[in-house]
Amino acid sequence: MRKFVKVFILLVLVIVPVLAACGADNTSGDEGTGDKYKVGILAPAVTHGWVAAVAYHAENRAKELSDEIEYQIYTSSDASEMTSQLDDLITWGAEAIVAFPQWEGMEVPIQRALDEGIKVVNFDIVIDVDDVYRVAGDNYDMGVQGANYIVDKIGTEGEVVILEVPSSGSVSELRTGGFLDTIEEIAPDINLHTYATQFTREDGLKDFADILTSLNHIDAVFSLDDETSIGVLQAIDEAGRSDIQVVTGGGGMQEYFNMMPENEDIWIQSALYSPAMVQDAVDTAVKILKGEDVEKETIIPTTVVDRDNYEEFLDAVSPY
Repeated sequence: MRKFVKVFILLVLVIVPVLAACGADNTSGDEGTGDKYKVGILAPAVTHGWVAAVAYHAENRAKELSDEIEYQIYTSSDASEMTSQLDDLITWGAEAIVAFPQWEGMEVPIQRALDEGIKVVNFDIVIDVDDVYRVAGDNYDMGVQGANYIVDKIGTEGEVVILEVPSSGSVSELRTGGFLDTIEEIAPDINLHTYATQFTREDGLKDFADILTSLNHIDAVFSLDDETSIGVLQAIDEAGRSDIQVVTGGGGMQEYFNMMPENEDIWIQSALYSPAMVQDAVDTAVKILKGEDVEKETIIPTTVVDRDNYEEFLDAVSPY
């Protein structure tokens, strides 16, 4: 009987750790070890090449940091779905969350995460909540650079179309604001025509085809996004228009870069806003958890790309 008890105790000592290991949380980043920081990443579902590249770069950076962090990454189609996923991350025990919303309406759930003691790093579109860290490009300066570029190419008079994207919230507001403020300062006699579109080439094509039928002369187009601009260029080509001298963009898309030298009659410009910047947001989250000093806001400067320097930015392995 004593021998049976000893064997039973031995089996318990062996089996219990095994069962405990089987029940450990296995995140998308690593098996739970208990000594790593838990970082959640919230990104939009892929509606746009730039957005897809953000999720790609965020997850790649999280994998590179796998010796230091466990991570879970979620993609969502709207603020409601992202809110639900944020709740899942809170339940999971996230210590920091990198949040990249493409819509407004995330203020209340983000505040809830902060109230739980979770550090939040906001990438790109502004989440207007105190104590949120932020990493982004300089959207306002993208508009400033677009205005300076157009005036440099067409002069201080002419007909310019602005393609704003109201659904993108602060991104559109800041880029358009920088453009309008600068035009008012350096070329107030330019006539501006503002239309709404989306950050897709399909919308750029459809919306600009309609614009071309309503305006018989256009000197330049201030577009906020490279994919929108690809649609704009297709619409111009299909309409056989030769009056348009400049089309701006934003983001830094390889396909768009390669169009720059091919269009000798149109100056094609992109204000670089690389999706790889999200890696800085992930790094910021880890630094905060380590107790390092981190600036509340990190703004990455604008770089202008056109046919004169596009070769410096070509990257054959880029997902965008």
